[in-house]
Amino acid sequence: MLRFLTAGESHGPALTTILEGLPAGLPLVEEDINRDLRRRQQGYGRGARQLIEQDQAVILSGVVDGMTIGSPVALNIANRDWEHWRDKTVPPWTKPRPGHADLAGSQKYGLSDLRLVAERASARETAARVAVGAIARRLLSMVGITVGSYIESIGGVDANLQQLVLQDCLVLAENSPVRCPDARAADAMCRCIDAAGAQGESLGGIFIVAALGLPVGLGSYVHWDRRLDGLLAQAVMSIPAIKGVEIGSAFANAALPGTQVQDALYPGAAGPERHSNRAGGLEGGMTSGEPLLVRAAMKPIPTTISPQPTVDLATGEAAATEYQRSDVCAAPAAAVTAEAMVAIVLAQVLLERFGADTMNELIRAVKHD
Repeated sequence: MLRFLTAGESHGPALTTILEGLPAGLPLVEEDINRDLRRRQQGYGRGARQLIEQDQAVILSGVVDGMTIGSPVALNIANRDWEHWRDKTVPPWTKPRPGHADLAGSQKYGLSDLRLVAERASARETAARVAVGAIARRLLSMVGITVGSYIESIGGVDANLQQLVLQDCLVLAENSPVRCPDARAADAMCRCIDAAGAQGESLGGIFIVAALGLPVGLGSYVHWDRRLDGLLAQAVMSIPAIKGVEIGSAFANAALPGTQVQDALYPGAAGPERHSNRAGGLEGGMTSGEPLLVRAAMKPIPTTISPQPTVDLATGEAAATEYQRSDVCAAPAAAVTAEAMVAIVLAQVLLERFGADTMNELIRAVKHD
């Protein structure tokens, strides 16, 4: 079973993670991980912290001479910003920010200083997830599976992607400051982000994560907790500020009659084939062989320059939130994080189906499926 845990706080010395269950013989070097960490830090509308951190993962165990050896892989990602905070004495943080974990977390764990909640609840933790996702992506690539993402909408600006094929969307997104394949829409999104920042606001967005080259039958219909659509939804929804997930065009499909929603089957040279993919690559909780499409909605980041009403827990009096350094829009970065979570889940179900202790065994099993 492929599983991982992360540890560390936003301004602590480092983020750490342990990934267990990788087959031996997976080629892996730190640049494989750092490439995705850089992608996570990019995106128009990111805050000043991205200029400070320049994340780099260090492999501490589980890899020898550029190959996994079957034991747990431990990673360390230093927080450079820790040096700016380690000797500072700061007063307790007592004004919870609406939309954050501050209030509920302080009440759950009995913490009077909200900073102790915010440090772990921060989206900074997703850097560790992206590191794990990069390893999962490496494993998937060895059997011909690719995972990518692109932005569909930011701040009400919608991309026009009707004339683009999926593969082109994924390629063009990598050269866009907002990960949007539509250059005109991308320019409008950047202007929208600038306007929101000038007004002390923040913006959310909608993005697509796609996986190509998946074999049929990953996941299962036999139990609720093995259905792949449920696993993917939970993984992507666990990312801070993600408040909606759908597979394929699920919400649009809900308004249509059934005959306009299903992906009809037709005779093909290699067996039954589909001429559409409205189901987003999943049927009955399993991959269908079509591209997997996961769409997610990210709310505007609740940390805004403009103050919001709150209550000072130390006095019980009405108060206003105090601005903490943040992004105006982090949807492009969230898309990269969602790629990581999707890649992790796909690697888990791939190994569940084709279970192998070495990469050679895994590759043979997938090839001969």
